[in-house]
Amino acid sequence: MTEACERPEATAGGAADPGDPAADRLEVRAAVFRGDDGDRLRVETLALAGPSHGEVRVRVRAAGVCGSDRHVLDGEWNVPLPAIMGHEAAGVVEAVGAGVRGLGIGDHVVIAWHQACQRCGECAGGKPWACTRARSNDSLLPDGTTRWRDAGGSEAFPYLAVGAMSEAIVVPEFAAIRIDPAVPFDVASLIGCSAGTGFGAVANNAEVIAGESAVVVGSGGVGLSIIAALRLAGATPIIAVDVSEARLDEARLAGATHALLGGPDLAERVAEITDGGADAAFEAIGRVQTMAQLPELIRPGGRAVFVGLPPEGQKVEIDGLLLAYEGKTIIGSNYGGLVPARDFPRIAAAYRAGMLPLDRLISARVRLDEVNEAFEAMRRGERTRSVIVFD
Repeated sequence: MTEACERPEATAGGAADPGDPAADRLEVRAAVFRGDDGDRLRVETLALAGPSHGEVRVRVRAAGVCGSDRHVLDGEWNVPLPAIMGHEAAGVVEAVGAGVRGLGIGDHVVIAWHQACQRCGECAGGKPWACTRARSNDSLLPDGTTRWRDAGGSEAFPYLAVGAMSEAIVVPEFAAIRIDPAVPFDVASLIGCSAGTGFGAVANNAEVIAGESAVVVGSGGVGLSIIAALRLAGATPIIAVDVSEARLDEARLAGATHALLGGPDLAERVAEITDGGADAAFEAIGRVQTMAQLPELIRPGGRAVFVGLPPEGQKVEIDGLLLAYEGKTIIGSNYGGLVPARDFPRIAAAYRAGMLPLDRLISARVRLDEVNEAFEAMRRGERTRSVIVFD
């Protein structure tokens, strides 16, 4: 790995000056998690600094409610607090900092939450998703700072460096990907994570080709995105697996040719449909029990792709001898192996052409003040994907 770039010295609690003394501050309403009221979010008014060099301010028009956010609220993942939640965002550029050349005011954009450093060997090699120098998981911008302050003047931290559940956000220019303004904002927001991850898991990680068989375990937002991407790739059969008949109905609409309820004989049923096991299998839940089962669903030489994210510290048990003997491959899917500047417009174009029905993933459109109800519905398994819409 090259040492071309160093991690910024600024850290949470000791952030550096953003470097733009003329930056205008804006008051915005945002969903904030403080961790002192169970899993509840509060809608607060925060101060958001204007964009510094190489940054843009985006007026958010839609923000997805994702399972990754729920992991934080339910105490399964740790992040700096207070946190401005949300990482699936689409909106309109309303201000640009010095040095911004590729975006202008009025551009429609989707936000990439994995804000890679742009300079290390992984980034230079076309794998920004593998960049270990990104500050996104620290809820900090690439320079190690945050642009947010709460009513008391204390720092607040945008989850995954986005903080999508806010009326406006500030991100690096390279994280705001311009797309066709004909794509509705609610659909566009999903391209930034769930739809993008599902598409990338199929196209970039598993590299599924026409005629290959596939099985998808979990028919939530990401699982349905995988199914839709498999149909786009020409996979057949496409087997959806879930414990909910209602979600399996959604999977059929997304493109699944077969729908199975999970159970102890799942591997046998998949093998019967695919004549020996699927070419590719995808786990889209993040449950260690189903992750461990995934290699059993593929044929010798097949690929098992871990897309869902489990709670921190949980281990998956795999039969290593059988894995080696049958030449099976396990692939970890980080952000679907996406190159956002390349893949986001491709996904948007496929949607516009009617080849990727992303609007079917949205089961509810809610206001910011309804964010807690949206997470409760997610926990009950009542919705595929809620999207917060802003005027």
